[in-house]
Amino acid sequence: MWISIRTLRKSFLYAWKGFMYTFRNEQNFRLQNLMGVLVILAMVFFRVTPAEAVALIFMIVAVLVLEILNTIVERFIDILKPRLHDEVAIIKDMMAAAVFLAACGSIVVGFIIFTPYVIALL
Repeated sequence: MWISIRTLRKSFLYAWKGFMYTFRNEQNFRLQNLMGVLVILAMVFFRVTPAEAVALIFMIVAVLVLEILNTIVERFIDILKPRLHDEVAIIKDMMAAAVFLAACGSIVVGFIIFTPYVIALL
């Protein structure tokens, strides 16, 4: 068999373990997940178009992936910090800026998509 169900299952379990580690240890990741769930509920409530749903889901996933990457970089730098230059803080700040930009972009996309629905509701 060219696909091992056992190997595939292990891969999913490792991914879930990484997701849960980030969820348990990163407050921002928990908040971003909560916001993602609220956006999905709003998508269902307002019955957004498929194109709007794709844009919103893409933004949710982008923010969560960047937050996980931010956590990876922070942990890696924390391991190496004693042997590295003082500028490691700049690297951490840059990763935080990447997450911040994605989150701000997500807010703008959400505002553009949901504003007409909210106005129609009023």
